Amino acid sequence: MAAQDTSAYIADLARFLEASPSSYHAAAEVARRLDAAGFTALTESAEWPTGGGKHYVIRDGAIVAWSQPAASGPTTPFRILGAHTDSPGFKLKPKPTVGSHGWLQAGVEVYGGPLLNSWLDRELELAGRLVTRDGREYLVRTGAFMRIPQLAIHLDREQNNGLTLDKQRHMKPVFGVGDASSADLVEHLASLAGIDGWEVAGYDILTADTQPPARFGIDHDLFAGGRMDNLSSVYAGLTALIGAPEGRHISVLAAFDHEELGSESRSGASGPMLDDILTRIGAGLGASVSEKLRAYADSWCVSADAGHSVHPNYPEKHDSANQPVLGSGVLLKINANQRYATDAVGAALWERACTSADVPYQEFVSNNTVPCGSTIGPLTATRLGIRVVDVGVPLLSMHSARELAHVDDLVGLSMAVEAFFAGV
Repeated sequence: MAAQDTSAYIADLARFLEASPSSYHAAAEVARRLDAAGFTALTESAEWPTGGGKHYVIRDGAIVAWSQPAASGPTTPFRILGAHTDSPGFKLKPKPTVGSHGWLQAGVEVYGGPLLNSWLDRELELAGRLVTRDGREYLVRTGAFMRIPQLAIHLDREQNNGLTLDKQRHMKPVFGVGDASSADLVEHLASLAGIDGWEVAGYDILTADTQPPARFGIDHDLFAGGRMDNLSSVYAGLTALIGAPEGRHISVLAAFDHEELGSESRSGASGPMLDDILTRIGAGLGASVSEKLRAYADSWCVSADAGHSVHPNYPEKHDSANQPVLGSGVLLKINANQRYATDAVGAALWERACTSADVPYQEFVSNNTVPCGSTIGPLTATRLGIRVVDVGVPLLSMHSARELAHVDDLVGLSMAVEAFFAGV
């Protein structure tokens, strides 16, 4: 991709990240961009149109979109890009307005597995959804609003020798001074949504870092920002889906929620959402059970989730022979114990996609002494029986409030996924 195209891609990725402080905002931003590209929103409780078309469905903080050729039939296979919209952080508890020693603080619960120290001394915002007593949903975000203050070195001279953070005591953000009875976080959030606090019956509100993404480095090729695990993959899949030509299969972007918690929810990869939607697409094409399974047998899912670059300060944490580096290509993620779903057939598919897109790739495998994480890949393969290959962009500082990538890898993932959608 030309340098000017890389610059445009990274600038728009930065806008996407800034528009997506929560999974609910991410799904809404994907939908906004799909609307502009000619896709049509569908609701799960309504009848769906038959024949070809471009559509999407939102379920809570997840979104599934697809481009269906007019010539599709009951055995037309699917090409799926699977990713997730959520990121580690903190979630607002019930009775969230708390305080201590003259400070106003927010009661939060750890969401997923964040690098706790990376959230200290940053201006944070609250973002997510409010649900009123009549069931209406409102997206809300505060902008810079609170901060988790670190203890001064003068009060604990040993902090640099080993910082220990208690998730209950030390991770409460401050957002003002005064008595807790003098403020109401829910009332404040409701006012931002243009409603009264008493109308709010429930909420899913999370934290996000407010520092804008940035390019930097000697060649201006490093890119840092929040929530790139895994909004970098969501954005790559979105741009590839919008740009992909019509092929012999149905192209799908499946951006699930709750991956950081294990995906066991109605909008997670362990839930029924993707199978529900693929089944309804097939039903609209007149597919029998047998024909649905035939379509699945010829289908593919690329599970795209961020992976690890070798860390120059901790090289012993990586495999001695397989040490991917930022800027050297997108990742093919492999694990003997099927924490990633890649097998030899999947590796060959990814090689074809990268070769077609003229994008380099590199293998990632864990050090045997370091436990391997997992992705939606094995979950999708297990639920649907569809072949899956695990890939992603290499990062440093994964699960930090601010993660680090290389611009060439970010662009390369989108190009390889577009080749995958084109039917390599």
